[in-house]
Amino acid sequence: QVQVVESGGGLVQAGGSLRLSCAASGRTFSMYVMGWFRQAPGKEREFVAAIRWSGGNADYADSMKGRFTISRDNAKITVYLQMNSLKPEDTAVYYCALRSRPFGIATMPRNVYEYDYWGQGTQVTVSS
Repeated sequence: QVQVVESGGGLVQAGGSLRLSCAASGRTFSMYVMGWFRQAPGKEREFVAAIRWSGGNADYADSMKGRFTISRDNAKITVYLQMNSLKPEDTAVYYCALRSRPFGIATMPRNVYEYDYWGQGTQVTVSS
């Protein structure tokens, strides 16, 4: 089993920044990809960004490119999501997810069902 716990959410004004953290524990030797998703009220959970634990290759949803940066700290077994130039439409619950199975090299997992473990989520609210 693996546990993932998010932190760092909060209230910020439009144009501001936040950094989310996701700490993994348990059977962390089987980590392959860690990702961030978000879910706004009344909407489906959507992909934000993902990073391969080995190698650090990153992938972003188009609407987040240039504003969000995903990174990892191997020693702390933690993934970060730096969010800049936040907009009111970024308001959502942000979830961290972990894939504990190998994934192909050419693409990154972007679908909810491609991840095996999920955190409880952290609220991000961007005021206008």
